[in-house]
Amino acid sequence: MATTFWDREGQDAAPAAATSFWKAGHTPTLIAAFLYFDLAFMVWVLLGPLAPMISKTLMLTPAEKGLMVATPTLAGALLRVVNGLLVDRIGPKLSGAISQLIVIAGLFTAWMTGIDSFAGTLALGVILGFAGASFAIALPLASRWYPPEHQGKAMGLAGMGNSGTVLASLFAPVLAKMFGWNAVLGLACIPLAIVFVLYMVMAKDAPNAPAPKKIVDYFQPLKQADAWWLMAFYAVTFGGFVGLAASLPIYFTDQFGLTPIVAGYCTAGCVFAGSLVRPMGGALADRIGGVKALMMVYVVAALALTGVSQATGLVSALGFFVLAMLALGTGNGSVFQLVPQRFQAEIGIMTGLVGMAGGIGGFYLASSLGLAKQLTGSFAPGFLIFAGLAMAAFLGVALVKAKWRASWKTGARI
Repeated sequence: MATTFWDREGQDAAPAAATSFWKAGHTPTLIAAFLYFDLAFMVWVLLGPLAPMISKTLMLTPAEKGLMVATPTLAGALLRVVNGLLVDRIGPKLSGAISQLIVIAGLFTAWMTGIDSFAGTLALGVILGFAGASFAIALPLASRWYPPEHQGKAMGLAGMGNSGTVLASLFAPVLAKMFGWNAVLGLACIPLAIVFVLYMVMAKDAPNAPAPKKIVDYFQPLKQADAWWLMAFYAVTFGGFVGLAASLPIYFTDQFGLTPIVAGYCTAGCVFAGSLVRPMGGALADRIGGVKALMMVYVVAALALTGVSQATGLVSALGFFVLAMLALGTGNGSVFQLVPQRFQAEIGIMTGLVGMAGGIGGFYLASSLGLAKQLTGSFAPGFLIFAGLAMAAFLGVALVKAKWRASWKTGARI
């Protein structure tokens, strides 16, 4: 019988460093986590690709457009903490099932009743936040099956579900042109329902779940500086990724006069780059250590975002955006190579807390870009400020790296 991290009876089994990744965990659960995360992310950013059409119908200002696409990000950030608690209390599989049903019901209701006001878009954004909060469920669902030496790859593959943002960018504008943007809300329920069935069949909770604790005990990690550092680092990497994913359709239509469909294609190309490298970022962190990977990521991201702020043509802007997304996607995988090394026993709530910080970073970027456009007539100040945040994160990693390498004894590279 092949050696695995956890035996059939749910008792501890010695981790085997030589065990291949595909034999070390539970592949059907990893696939289910990816599919759930992928479709959840697709609808989480759905308002971004639809924003040019929605704003035209409802006559929204640039600041209102920014807030509209940022609301699902903020709601998802806050709900990630709730989902992190649910994961540790009732398990990731049931938590994921509940969240999926809420999103499907919300989109179906919005389609049936229609949205005819700015307030309505914000209300829908809150419901879509439950999709964004899937992060705090899908990653622990996969992570608990894998030993430390495979955490980067497992979390990277499950986290590659953020490629769902590509699906939204590619198909939402086309479907909206064919059937109207409100119809897209109903059409999204179809793939969500299919994935829900697959999830229920394939996903399985790992047998090594920690025993339930008192609610107050789940927030004990916040008493440790390491938790806050990891949250800050993810606020920049994931915040940059999802903030750009939600805002780029608006940027391309406003800055270069592209049609919503062409803007969606450009956004999809940028987002695909960031999604593709997330598992590579986890694997890179497994090989050279998450600290070293993050330091490289922040420098590249800062330079790319600075370049975006100065870009005057579509081609140069696209090039800088792709570079920024490659860096940020790599950083997402790198951060979550580190989280289980430090907080394996609290992986559910830490995924929620770190994910919340990432969502808040995305809310800041998306909303600030809209505000910058309205106040200054340019998106550039928003990009430059976020580039500065990336450099601040670089300095933060440099500050803590020696302590982490000395104190974290996991057998994996830090």
